[in-house]
Amino acid sequence: MTKRILIVEDEPNIIESLSFLLDRAGYLVESEQDGAEAMARIDTYQPDLVILDVMLPNRSGFDILRDIDGLDTGPKVLMLTAKGQARDRQTAEEIGVTRFMTKPFSNSEIVSAVQEMLS
Repeated sequence: MTKRILIVEDEPNIIESLSFLLDRAGYLVESEQDGAEAMARIDTYQPDLVILDVMLPNRSGFDILRDIDGLDTGPKVLMLTAKGQARDRQTAEEIGVTRFMTKPFSNSEIVSAVQEMLS
């Protein structure tokens, strides 16, 4: 069964490049740009992995991560941030993030992280 990935990111160029890379790697990929709509999209799409930005319109990635952590069988979460502050990493790890990466990242780095998380 093909693994599903939901990209929750507000930058269209990042969504486009991640979607292209992950589609080529054999994953089913959808995206959501609004933080307030992310959990509804997670409920309907039921992804195996969520790639989640920290800074989103209408709701933070940390709030969404808390909601995902509260699910009985929630998806794995790869959190992305432009802010590489240790405080953000620590907060994400305390909430239950599976993996944390900072922007910018290389194409091979993100594909490798996703493959590792979904294997």
